[in-house]
Amino acid sequence: GIITRDVAYEKQFCYHTALSIDATLHFGFLLAVDKKKFKWRFSKDSWALALKTVEENRWTIQVVSFYKRPSQQGQPASSSVNQKVFKTFKCIPMSSDDGTKTLLHIRSCHHTNATSPLAIITHTKSSKDNAAEQIHHGPVFIQEPSDVIYSENSEKAEVLLNCIAKGSPLLHYGWKQNGTDIDLSMSYHYRLVGGSLAINNPHKKQDIGTYQCLVTNSFGTILSRKAKLQFAYLENFEAKARSAVSVREGQGVVLFCAPPPHYGDLSFAWIFNNNPLYVEEDDRRFVSQETGNLYIAKVEASDVGIYTCDVSNREIKQSVQGPPTPLVLRSDGVMGEYEPKIERSDDIPLARKISTSKGILEVPDFQQEDEGFYECIARNVQGSNIARGQLFTYAVPEWNKNIENTQLSLYETLVWECEAIGKPKPSYSWFKNGKPLTSEERIQIENGTLTISMLNISDSGLYQCIAENKYDSIYSNAELRVMASAPDFSKYPMKKTSVVHVGGEVTIGCKPSASPKAVINWKKGTEPLQQGKRIFVLEDNSLKIYNITKSDAGVYSCIAMNQFGVVRNSGNLIVKEKTVIINPPCDIDVIVGESVVLPCQVSKDPSIEVVFSWSFNGDLIDFKRRMTHFERAGGDSVGDLMIRNIQLNHAGKYTCTVQTLMDTLSASAEVIVRGIPGPPKEVTIEYISSTTAVLNWKSGAENNSPVHTYTVQTRTPFSVGWQAVLTVPEVINGKTHTATVVDLNPWVEYEFRVVAANSVGIGEPSAPSELLRTKASIPTVAPTNVSGGGGSRSELVIMWESIPEELQNGEGFGYLIMFRPLGSFSWTKAVVTSVEASKYIYRNESIPSLFPFEVKVGVFNHEGIGTLSPVFLVYSGEDEPQIAPTGMSVQSFSSSEMEVSWNPLVWTRHTGRILGYEVLYWMDDSKDSTTGKIRVNSNVTAKNITSLKANTMYFATVRAYNTAGTGPSSVPVNVTTKKSPPSQRPANIVWRLTSSKICLNWDHVKTMENESDILYRQNRQSTTHILKTNITSAELLVPLEDDYLIEIKTVSDGGDGSSSEEIRIPNHSSESSPPCSFIPLSLPPK
Repeated sequence: GIITRDVAYEKQFCYHTALSIDATLHFGFLLAVDKKKFKWRFSKDSWALALKTVEENRWTIQVVSFYKRPSQQGQPASSSVNQKVFKTFKCIPMSSDDGTKTLLHIRSCHHTNATSPLAIITHTKSSKDNAAEQIHHGPVFIQEPSDVIYSENSEKAEVLLNCIAKGSPLLHYGWKQNGTDIDLSMSYHYRLVGGSLAINNPHKKQDIGTYQCLVTNSFGTILSRKAKLQFAYLENFEAKARSAVSVREGQGVVLFCAPPPHYGDLSFAWIFNNNPLYVEEDDRRFVSQETGNLYIAKVEASDVGIYTCDVSNREIKQSVQGPPTPLVLRSDGVMGEYEPKIERSDDIPLARKISTSKGILEVPDFQQEDEGFYECIARNVQGSNIARGQLFTYAVPEWNKNIENTQLSLYETLVWECEAIGKPKPSYSWFKNGKPLTSEERIQIENGTLTISMLNISDSGLYQCIAENKYDSIYSNAELRVMASAPDFSKYPMKKTSVVHVGGEVTIGCKPSASPKAVINWKKGTEPLQQGKRIFVLEDNSLKIYNITKSDAGVYSCIAMNQFGVVRNSGNLIVKEKTVIINPPCDIDVIVGESVVLPCQVSKDPSIEVVFSWSFNGDLIDFKRRMTHFERAGGDSVGDLMIRNIQLNHAGKYTCTVQTLMDTLSASAEVIVRGIPGPPKEVTIEYISSTTAVLNWKSGAENNSPVHTYTVQTRTPFSVGWQAVLTVPEVINGKTHTATVVDLNPWVEYEFRVVAANSVGIGEPSAPSELLRTKASIPTVAPTNVSGGGGSRSELVIMWESIPEELQNGEGFGYLIMFRPLGSFSWTKAVVTSVEASKYIYRNESIPSLFPFEVKVGVFNHEGIGTLSPVFLVYSGEDEPQIAPTGMSVQSFSSSEMEVSWNPLVWTRHTGRILGYEVLYWMDDSKDSTTGKIRVNSNVTAKNITSLKANTMYFATVRAYNTAGTGPSSVPVNVTTKKSPPSQRPANIVWRLTSSKICLNWDHVKTMENESDILYRQNRQSTTHILKTNITSAELLVPLEDDYLIEIKTVSDGGDGSSSEEIRIPNHSSESSPPCSFIPLSLPPK
């Protein structure tokens, strides 16, 4: 035999005991044939078959050698068949030709010397994917034969009626013609292509009729639908002349075609006077494609001539022409006019129907409601005529209920019901394994229902319900398997071990496969089971135990028995202590950002492992992905959940689930997270005036904490960010959603937003409202800081701070200036239209110098005149001073400093007001080289000038000034600055310390007229003591509590010279230094 495994495609080989092939063979291969070369081969590697052809479509296979593939590359292949022993087989290919090659599954094989077919073995892939393919079942049609119309003139001398089925084990095909079996082995006229029937050189008399495909395997036989084989043909017309048709002009006429014998769809056309173009249909002429007749509604003189009917068969693409028919006019009169009209007799409009040629009614998409009587009415002035017809609907059968494969036990009852719809109503018939079924003792057939009682093994097979009416028949197929077997637990074995807790319940299943049904008994250990209120057997033979105790533990056995045998199946029941959640999570109320722990602690049997899991609103929490907020805490019996930095979206239901091998427990808690309120929604401005606005809004999310107040904020083009505003009511509670904003500025664009607050805090603001402008109003804010004065003679200068745009209250803004001389009653008015103006100058030659005026400034816009400022006193312009200072003197204090002094001036209105003095100084007698100018107040009569050059002559003069300008200068005076101070610092400084004094010595600084200056100060004190001396030594009395810093520098008329380095004398020096000893200091000169 041939053993094949792990092959890529289904393999089928002939099997015969006379053919010996190595049983260790691991590969089988599909056969391929090259029809052009008539050579066969295995389609893989070095496997080879040498085959010879006897005739087309019948092959003789001679096995020359069957090689086994080597296990390693490079090794020679070994033959497992003696090359001298040839076995010859005759096989018919299963599949149809595919180009030049045919891949064959050998379906029917005969040894040349055998009288019966060889057994066939089929091998498929051994992987799990093919498990379903290896299940045995009866045949099921994949493709059934269809009606065929064959043309005897066809170039293809073969008809193929398709029939493809699937099933396992191997299928066998057969065919019936007109109800009679076809002997496929005795005639070359027929052959099987797979399961399809091929008819060579079909003949009408022999092959016309109805065909059915039969498919059989060990499970039974099924019949296909009936398929008709018809032969298309078209004979010639009889060679017999036709008489002329005589008709009056205007009369209607029919020219008959009378087609010859035929089969197949025909098309008709008419030829007029041998014109190569067919007669065109129009309002007068119509060719019926049912009869071929030509209808002329009203004959005209141009219609006279010879007419020939042309008939074409669409199936065989053949045409014939009938004998000519002459049409002549009669001379005894002319018919009148008429016009055909199509109507429905039930007065239902035909608007949706299509009329062509005025003589044919087409009904597209025919529906049930289109069924009925129709009339064609032809009218003219002479009268009318009516032709009547009736339309009927029919429907081929369609399944409403099919039968399905059924598996029942011995002695049970089968009830199959099939139901089909159709018009006319279908009738039903039943077949078993291709044979008709009739009612008898156990078998009852009533319309579409089949009932078989007391089933036995012989009832197994393939059944078919056939529904048919005059238009078609349909088949519903199903397999019945009647099972007879001893009880068997292999399909549904009892659970070996069941673990439950005390107080729980358990169901121990007992579902043996048995035909007929088995009798069930239960045992605990070796004793029959005693049933009671807690322990009893269910209807499906399962054992149910409630309120389990420790004593219920043990081995339970289900014993199944029928006439074919007895079988036992056992399982062990283990009872554990119950798991209880002793510390469940509880409802909790938290604030956003806090952390919380939800407890979950259990009491359990020590031998039981528990698994904790948490879900949030029904969704399992993945702690690996959500570590930011969720964390598991606890040990063996604790599964707490910690939520860190809790957020609003963490509010909800948390469930702790505890799973054991026995059961599943859970406990839940609601976590309420309170947060600041969400932003209010839809802030709208209901009304706006010049100073108020009415706002409405809707609540935002409360976030589990009710809103207690709302605050309204506003923003303008002039504000810095958002500002809170006054409202009515002043405090807006959380249930109020409207407020009036007050104290707004007129003619300013405002947008508003609302902020909610609750016990948690202040929430996010709402989206801004639309930008609206308040209405205009009279200005209410008067200018401030009104002042003035100065300017030229005959001028009155008035100044103020300009009003910002947000306080101008409208368009057309400007300033109203009012002034009058002090003591006068009438006001002079002026208008300034520049909104940015802050100064006004009134000029009049009659204005006295420095004369007082009362001044006030107001505002206005298009709405009117607004508020005026208070009255302020402003002086008119004045003359510059008319006199020069006297008593000038100048003195040099150092090399870079001098002082200028003068006598004060007494002024009157005629001499000019004095606001201060201006000191000018320069280095020679030419004022073009002026080096400086300093101004002082009127109460100052001396000025110290610094940063001058040493040993240089300076000139100085003084003049008075006021708002009008400067007066005449004084007579210049001069002075020469002192020489520069010594530039060298004292050197070779030494000091000695006694118990009460410090002695200092240093080298004399060689320079002109100098003197030395000694500075000393205590460490960490700000007080500086100065001792001046003309010699190069000094003695100082010093307390001994602190350290001291001493420095020495030169002094001259030119100022201070360079200073020595600081000398630090520690307070403990007297203890460590000998009396009157000098400590030299090596200080480099600066």
